Amino acid sequence: MSDLEIRPARRSDLPDIVAMLADDPLGARRESPEDLTPYTTAFERLAKDPAQQLVVAVREGRVIGTLQLTVIPGLARRGALRSVIEAVRIHADARGSGLGAQLIEWAVAESRRQGCQLVQLTSDATRTDAHRFYQRLGFEASHVGFKMTL
Repeated sequence: MSDLEIRPARRSDLPDIVAMLADDPLGARRESPEDLTPYTTAFERLAKDPAQQLVVAVREGRVIGTLQLTVIPGLARRGALRSVIEAVRIHADARGSGLGAQLIEWAVAESRRQGCQLVQLTSDATRTDAHRFYQRLGFEASHVGFKMTL
C-alpha cells in the first residue's frame, strides 16, 4: 500500500468525494451528487479555516478515500486540544483493503502532531460494521451522542 497518497483535497476532487458520501444507504438519502453547488460552498469555507483538514486518499491518480479532521480548542481537560474525525468514506471497490485503517491512523498521527490530547468521532447507530472497525483501531464507545436537525 506504499503507493497510497493522503493529501489535502482539491476543489477538483469534489465530484469523487461527494460520490463516496452518497454511496451508502444513509448517504443516498441525504447527499445530492448531481448538484455540487452546496459542496463547493462548503469546500471554500473549509479551505479558509485552519482548524479544518479535508483530505483524500489517492492511488494511481484516483481518489479512493476521504475524511475531514477538525481540531477544537477548549477549556475542558485543562485546556486540551481535541480533534474530531468526520465523514470517513472509502470507495466501494477499495473497502476491505486496509485503506480505512490507514486513513484513521493518518488522522490520529496528525492529531498528535498538532498537540491534541483526545481524538473523537461519531458513527451512526446503524453502522455496526463501522463500530467494530473503530473499536479494532482502539476507539471506545464511551459516550451517547445527541443531535438536532435544524
